[in-house]
Amino acid sequence: MSKKSILSLMRPTGKLHLGHYLGVLTNWVKLQDDNDCYYGVADWHALTTKFDETDTLKQNTTEVLLDWFASGIDPDKSKVYLQSLIPETAMLHIYLSMVTPQNWAERDPTLKDMVKIMKEKGSNEESLSYGLIGYPILMSADILNFDADYVPVGIDQVAHIEITRDIARRFNNIYKTDILKEPRPKLTEIPLLKGMDGNKMGKSFHNDIKISDDEETTTKKIMTAITDRSRLRKTDLGHPDECEVVYPYWKIFGNNEEVNEIKCNCEKGLIGCADCKRCLAKKVNEKMADVREKRKYYENNLSLVNEIIVEGSKKARIKAREVLDKVEKAVRVYR
Repeated sequence: MSKKSILSLMRPTGKLHLGHYLGVLTNWVKLQDDNDCYYGVADWHALTTKFDETDTLKQNTTEVLLDWFASGIDPDKSKVYLQSLIPETAMLHIYLSMVTPQNWAERDPTLKDMVKIMKEKGSNEESLSYGLIGYPILMSADILNFDADYVPVGIDQVAHIEITRDIARRFNNIYKTDILKEPRPKLTEIPLLKGMDGNKMGKSFHNDIKISDDEETTTKKIMTAITDRSRLRKTDLGHPDECEVVYPYWKIFGNNEEVNEIKCNCEKGLIGCADCKRCLAKKVNEKMADVREKRKYYENNLSLVNEIIVEGSKKARIKAREVLDKVEKAVRVYR
């Protein structure tokens, strides 16, 4: 049985946190063993909302790659590439944009979220860029350019794949062909990992634990985590199920025996929240030790990181060129 093609991209936002690690990267690592995987850093997509903040783009891209390789993304198993090194995707985007109705792009939920972000930054409807409005079509070009069978997404992102399927179907109907494959979403169960303040974990909220954080930093952050708000003293009977951050983390990082012990001792008032958090910090640091050690290796070998992304992009371009050639033949572009 031939391997299925998997495509997934991530914007270069800088150092990634544990939410990225548990919700995305561990799944990518599993997929690459039995599939033909393409993992791209979407630096063009970063420009849709931060076209005026490019001074950190290169460094942010490097940080993302360091976290990928440290987490187990293997360039010998997967094509790891940089979006801007695949000019075929930009060309495919042009062809797709010609057949995509404007209202299809405008209904995309991701675009709506991005427009909201731009408005919060002071932009109005009239100043929104053409590149931002065309984001859903570029996203579709990313997927269709690699003949992706599946795109790993959470349930809230299925709509992104549907517009890609719609565009592929419309292109094929117009040009009487079947060259553009309609991708399917590969639903992934993303564990809910809150930030230390009980809200959604995010870099902008300053409540995250980064993959690259050292043991001391991780421990300090976990010691600030929200616990059972009704518990005032160490000897008070605890309510683990009402603990907003620490107990949910235990269920992710601890084994069944450890979780049951923590739950029992908390309910009986045998362990205080501070001690519980110290034990949790130790578990998290143990879990991330190998990942962080591997990251240090790549940090000290940035030339290797650059070689990997250049070679990975060359490999990815082979498939992208194949698809684009078929598209141009269907459109009857003069060659």
